[in-house]
Amino acid sequence: MSSRRIVIVGGGPAGFFAAITCAEAAPNAEIILLEKGAHFLSKVKISGGGRCNVTHACFDARELAVRYPRGERALLGPFNRFQAGDTVAWFESRGVKLKTESDGRMFPASDSSQTVIDCLLGSARAANVKLFLTRGAERVAKRANGGFELALADGETISCDCLLLATGGCRAAAAGQLAVSLGHQLAPPVPSLFTFHIATPWLRELAGVSVEAVEASVPEARLRERGALLATHWGLSGPVILRLSAWGARELHELGYKFPLHINWLPHHNAEKIAASFQSRRGSQAAKLIINTPPAPLPSRLWAQLVLAAGISRDTRWAALSRAEQHQLVQQLIRTEFQVAGKSLNKDEFVTCGGVRLGEVDFKTMESRICPGLYFAGELLDIDGITGGFNFQAAWTTGWIAGRAMASCIQSLDEPGNDEDQNLRRCGN
Repeated sequence: MSSRRIVIVGGGPAGFFAAITCAEAAPNAEIILLEKGAHFLSKVKISGGGRCNVTHACFDARELAVRYPRGERALLGPFNRFQAGDTVAWFESRGVKLKTESDGRMFPASDSSQTVIDCLLGSARAANVKLFLTRGAERVAKRANGGFELALADGETISCDCLLLATGGCRAAAAGQLAVSLGHQLAPPVPSLFTFHIATPWLRELAGVSVEAVEASVPEARLRERGALLATHWGLSGPVILRLSAWGARELHELGYKFPLHINWLPHHNAEKIAASFQSRRGSQAAKLIINTPPAPLPSRLWAQLVLAAGISRDTRWAALSRAEQHQLVQQLIRTEFQVAGKSLNKDEFVTCGGVRLGEVDFKTMESRICPGLYFAGELLDIDGITGGFNFQAAWTTGWIAGRAMASCIQSLDEPGNDEDQNLRRCGN
C-alpha cells in the first residue's frame, strides 16, 4: 500500500462523498475521515423530516446554479461536471432509488434518511475509508517538508499529504478556525433559511393553515418571492419565507430581523380583477355572508380573518358591502402587512450564509489558492442554496470534485519518471 495519506475533517455529506470518491479513484492511498461528534451524517439523519431531501429534480447546470444566493457563479463549472442527474445515478448505482415529489424535491423511495446513511457508510467501508468518531481536529499546521500535521482533541497528532476541510457551516467562528489558521478569511456567518416571528394575534390563530401560492415581499430589503406559505404558532414559514430568508440573509440580519412584511394572497390577480369579482358577487351571492364565501384558492379560515382584518363585520352580506369596505378588502388581499419581530431556524435545515471566501478556492479542484494541498467541500464554503435539496447537492458536487482532485494529486506523486519537485509543489507538499 502507498504511504500517501489524505485526511478529511468532517463526517457530514460533503466529507463522506469526498472520501468515497477519492478512495475509489485512488485505492492505494490511505483515506482517513475524522468526525468530532458521536455520529456520522447527523444532518442527513434529520433532514427532510427524517426522509432526507437528497437533491432537486433540476438537471440543467445553469438552472441549478441560480438556486444559490451565494455561490451561483462559482458553482456553474462544478455543476457542468457533477449535477443532480449525476447524484441520482450515483445513489441508484448503489441500490438507493430516488423519487421526485410534485415540487421537485427528491427523496429516497424508502422515505427514510437511514437508507442514505447506510449507503454512504457502506460505500465508504467498501472503499476502505478509515472512519473515526469523536476525533475532532483541534489545530493544523503546514509541515516544513510538505503536507500537514493535525493535533486531535484526544492529544494525538496525525500527518497527511492532502487535507480536506468539510466541517459544515460556520455558525460560530470556531468552526472555521482551521481554515483561518492556514491563511484563509471567512465571510461573516449569518443565518440563512429561517422562519419569521410575527405576533399578530389573528395570524397565530391560523397555525397549520397553508396557501399554495402567495407573493411575499420585504420592501426595506428589496426582496420579493412567490411560493407556498404556512402559518405557524410563531408566525410564518413555508418555501416562500425560506426563500426570502436565503436571498436576504445579510440584508435581514442588518435589519435585526425586525421589518414590515407584505403578503399578496392572490398574486395572479390585480386589484381591478378582484374588485370586479366582488361586484359580481354583490349580484350573484347578495344574501350570503361575506365571511362564509371565500374566493378560491383561499382557505376559509384565512378568508374569515382577512375579512375581519379589513374592518368588515361578521354579519355583513355581499349586498350590503360598501365601496369603501370593498376597497379595504381588496387592499387587504393584495397587501396584508405584518411586522416581523424575530426569526427561528427552520427545523429541517441548518444553513449558514458565510464561510471560506469563494475567491480563495479553485473550483476546478476545490483546492485552496492560498495553501496548496488544502481542499474544501460543503457548507464551510460561503455557499448556500434555497430550500429543496440544493444544499445537499452542493455538498455532493464539491465533495466529488475535491475527492477526484485529491486522488489525482496523490497518484501523480507516485508516478515513476515524473518531476517529483513539480508534483510536490502541485499537491502542496
